[in-house]
Amino acid sequence: MKKCGREVLKSNWKMLEVEKPDRAKKIPIPPYIKPYDENGEFIDLIPPENIKLGDIDIRSVLENRKSRRTFEDKPLTLEELSYLLYYTQGVKSIVKNKVTFRTVPSAGATHPLETYLLIFNVEGIEKGLYRYIPTIHKLLLIKKGDFSKEIVDATLGQTFIGKSAVVFVWTAIPYRTEWKYSFEAHKTIAIDAGHACQNLYLTAESINCGTCAVAAYDQEAMDKLIGVDGNDEFVVYLAPVGKIK
Repeated sequence: MKKCGREVLKSNWKMLEVEKPDRAKKIPIPPYIKPYDENGEFIDLIPPENIKLGDIDIRSVLENRKSRRTFEDKPLTLEELSYLLYYTQGVKSIVKNKVTFRTVPSAGATHPLETYLLIFNVEGIEKGLYRYIPTIHKLLLIKKGDFSKEIVDATLGQTFIGKSAVVFVWTAIPYRTEWKYSFEAHKTIAIDAGHACQNLYLTAESINCGTCAVAAYDQEAMDKLIGVDGNDEFVVYLAPVGKIK
């Protein structure tokens, strides 16, 4: 098992010349975003050009950044949440209705991640499960409710997660990257998740918030909580965010 797992971390790009990805077979490119109900209940976020946060020296942010598991019982503002979302998965441009360029790097601009939020304490937003739609920079309501107990149970008893203001949950839709890179996709998907979470660490730190990346969770429970099938889309990473002293 150990040896098999290590293979994911190794480079096997030369093998793509033998096992051609679907892109080379002229199979159409998959959608760059998961379909959503355009008639659903949306929450408008603050447009990126109107966000006035984050004006802080990058060296200070890097020096102060650390994983934080203690949060104050204070709400995030809508502007703060908008800032965190845009700079972790925001879409800057769409090319030929096929490829997105975002605020984080991604292998081959495939961007296999989707962002879900479990909101507990954000001004003006009811508690519940939401999905970030980066192409329109809005939140889509999935279901209302307080899921703090469910997220603690799904993360194997990590109680600090349920005491945050919001939990960022990233799922992967592997085929977006598999289409282009076949079996090499799975290494780059993991790397992409790291890019997104590091941006969350830095942007959170720049507005007096904290986060702690979490990779220990019950896969089936997390997928069920978010409402994904666990095969074509599944949870790969999560991070709670809250105010710090």
